[in-house]
Amino acid sequence: MKFDAVLFDCDGVLVDSEPITNGVLRDMLEELGWKLGSAECMAMFVGKAVKDEAANIEAHTGKPVTEEWMLEFRARRNEALVESLLAVHGAVEAVSQIHTLYQGRIACASGADRFKVELQLEKCGLMPFFEGKVFSGHELPRSKPFPDVYLAAAAALGVDPKRCAVIEDTITGVTAGVAAGCTVFGYSPPELGHDAPRALRAAGAVHVFIAMADLPALVT
Repeated sequence: MKFDAVLFDCDGVLVDSEPITNGVLRDMLEELGWKLGSAECMAMFVGKAVKDEAANIEAHTGKPVTEEWMLEFRARRNEALVESLLAVHGAVEAVSQIHTLYQGRIACASGADRFKVELQLEKCGLMPFFEGKVFSGHELPRSKPFPDVYLAAAAALGVDPKRCAVIEDTITGVTAGVAAGCTVFGYSPPELGHDAPRALRAAGAVHVFIAMADLPALVT
């Protein structure tokens, strides 16, 4: 193997959650008086934890982002995900192959809250590959673009971050993987919600690919 472990982001890499989550966020921002188009909302918030964007939301709406508002956002988001979420095309097959090739030395390292990550992995049939190896930026001092979640995942697997491959689809995530010392592969299919190949390379991705079916060969 080229690496000792493979670390996956979740949203946009394993599960096609971004349009769903951002649809809920867009609706709730409009209720606060900030109207955004779908593409505009995704460009602004994809790859970032909503709680970390509270100051930005408050600046545009003039209203505080309360804990109650965040709880309502998560509840509405989770309901929408349960109803509509699908795995990224080819992700289950790619993860299964890599899990076998790496003898289970893979992890999911997300900037999202643990409940959301595990809900999504369960719904899309991916949890068997990541059981006990899910890491949330919400549980660490800093979330992405800082490297904490990738460093925690590598430490838990007992591997040097420099010997880890990271799979990301946003500038924020690529920045986190590079800061951890990992080798980052950028996933950039043409659908809305993924950062462009040039942007991922500029952030430090060593290779950009557009189909999950290609990933096992890239990391072996």
